[in-house]
Amino acid sequence: MSVQLLDRTRKINKLLHNNSSHKVVFNDICLVLGDILESNILVISRKGKILGIKNRNDITPIQELIKDSVGGHIDPELNERLLNILSTKENVNLETLGFEGDNIGDYVAIITPIDIAGERLGTLFLYRSGSNFNIDDIILSEYGTTVVGLEMMRSVNEENAEENRKVQIVRSAISTLSFSELEAIRHIFDELEGNEGILVASKIADRVGITRSVIVNALRKFESAGVIESRSSGMKGTYIKVLNDVVFDELKETK
Repeated sequence: MSVQLLDRTRKINKLLHNNSSHKVVFNDICLVLGDILESNILVISRKGKILGIKNRNDITPIQELIKDSVGGHIDPELNERLLNILSTKENVNLETLGFEGDNIGDYVAIITPIDIAGERLGTLFLYRSGSNFNIDDIILSEYGTTVVGLEMMRSVNEENAEENRKVQIVRSAISTLSFSELEAIRHIFDELEGNEGILVASKIADRVGITRSVIVNALRKFESAGVIESRSSGMKGTYIKVLNDVVFDELKETK
């Protein structure tokens, strides 16, 4: 490995080691890769969403088929072409991807699939004009892709862990309810329009045939678990806001 390649690799390592939050922001990765590869960089999800972007001042960004901001989406047909690329392709002529324009032939690209554990998570797309990519550039793009893929996987795992945590909280809250309290909670959520609303406990109690205290106890248990928040709205009734939207599906499972 050349000294120059080693130094450029260490710049990516430094990004990981200096991140005290253990989270790597995709734009930060793009910033580093854009610097060491002298290219414009895009991290694109499997669905075509732009997760990270870096446009260098010395490279005119391509406007066609690509949104130039995080959260935007690239052209669906372009994304399909990228997903059909199953291994790293270097010095790609952008015209073969559907780009058009007077100067589009001046650009070359490296396209690297982002694959972790056999799952396609997205694409690293980098391009520049004026010079072709060499073997060191390819090595660095693939290394950068690994970093991006691991971060994508971490984000997915965090989302799954958070979803599981929300489910467990709701199930624990439901398990503390008596039969009549569970019946009360079901009717309360049936009355809600969306994730919040004002309910009159006495009306629900009369209709269901339970005491008002049962409803109050049920609401208190759900509130202490962080599933809802509630407050008195005076003569109007009780304002309820759902904080954990998993509760709707979990209550359906109890019926």
